[in-house]
Amino acid sequence: MTEIKRKGSRSTKDIPTAILEKLNKGEIETANLVEWLAIDQRLLLKNFLLQTDRSSYLETIITNIDSLKKQTVNTINETIGTSLFKLAKQKNDTALFAILSTHKSDLVRCWATYTIGKNTELSISEMLDQIQPFSADKHFGVREICWLTVRSSITKNLTESLTILSEWTKHSDENIRRFASEATRPRGVWCEHLEEIKQNPRLGLIILEPLKSDNAKYVQDSVGNWLNDASKTNPEFVIEICENWKKNSPTKETAYIIKKALRTIEK
Repeated sequence: MTEIKRKGSRSTKDIPTAILEKLNKGEIETANLVEWLAIDQRLLLKNFLLQTDRSSYLETIITNIDSLKKQTVNTINETIGTSLFKLAKQKNDTALFAILSTHKSDLVRCWATYTIGKNTELSISEMLDQIQPFSADKHFGVREICWLTVRSSITKNLTESLTILSEWTKHSDENIRRFASEATRPRGVWCEHLEEIKQNPRLGLIILEPLKSDNAKYVQDSVGNWLNDASKTNPEFVIEICENWKKNSPTKETAYIIKKALRTIEK
């Protein structure tokens, strides 16, 4: 039987008690950003650890959360994921990753992505290979968090990362193609800026060119946002690329990307 897609509430106060309870138990996925922000991650963590016989992990992780100077959904998410990775390593808990990565809850799957992004023993090639399934996750939250977890490693290994991700632009899954663009945005959202690409955005053409007429709006939005980021530091580059694409790629998809790309310049 196909699962009926649930519509999320428009505000936190409108979330039915029964739905919030299921979200905090990890029994269902969030339906929208409002629900995603409403989850009590401490409670979800406690329930998850109880359900998987890992209650001994709880005190350490809660202490790590409490020590955060700034507690937001993202900082708590990162702290839980990072703490789970470290504890699993200390305890030789080889089963934890599979449980996290296949969990019903999208927030729990987000925690799994940090066990990849925080693993300094992985090469950038191994890291991206392991994160790719999460870039194709059916849930928007997992797709956003997964590129954030590897962003710093992409920054440190930029040339190799761009080469690897340029192959992702050919993938049949639009979510994977979108990751290649979103993870390399010069400014990005909720993350550090990619200074090398900000100063030399031509480096990103290995990603952008194959996507300039992508048929998926999800990808088009990312490419347009990538170029809009670049326009804030290098407007001449963006104007040049858009003029070139207008001539050489006269499609409605490219036209849409160009409009998004030039929105700051044309203000």
